[in-house]
Amino acid sequence: MLILYIITALLTGLSLLASPRKTGRALRIALRRFLKIAPAFLGMLMLVAVALYLFPDHVLGQMLARENKWIAAGSAIGVGSVSIMPGFIAFPLCGILLNQGALYMVLSAFSTTLMMVGVVTFPLERMYLGTRLALCRNGVSFIIAIVVAIATGLFFGELP
Repeated sequence: MLILYIITALLTGLSLLASPRKTGRALRIALRRFLKIAPAFLGMLMLVAVALYLFPDHVLGQMLARENKWIAAGSAIGVGSVSIMPGFIAFPLCGILLNQGALYMVLSAFSTTLMMVGVVTFPLERMYLGTRLALCRNGVSFIIAIVVAIATGLFFGELP
């Protein structure tokens, strides 16, 4: 992540050297847009924090490490769809769940919906993308998550 910050700083510096006026104007526009989206984004982060509090690791492990793989996968898709977290939290969490007995198919469903389907982020998406596009994006992401979970189950021999 640090390398991205460094690259961004270097490119912004080059842009300032090339055209200070345009770069300044672009940075002001970016700041205004960030300040406009910040309240909704902070609200979403608070909802995520509450969701993470309500579903600690051991509760998720119990839900996702069930005997019936289809119920476990359905639970994973449901929980993943209504919560959201970045990859640097989701992947270690999946490692913990794997150690608790969750199947790769279930973890695939969970991590994919966790990062791609956003029930919690839907109001924010609707505000900026429009209802139709936000629904379409979430629906396509949901279908992709199911396909990825089934493919993972087939690949790892968890499905016949």
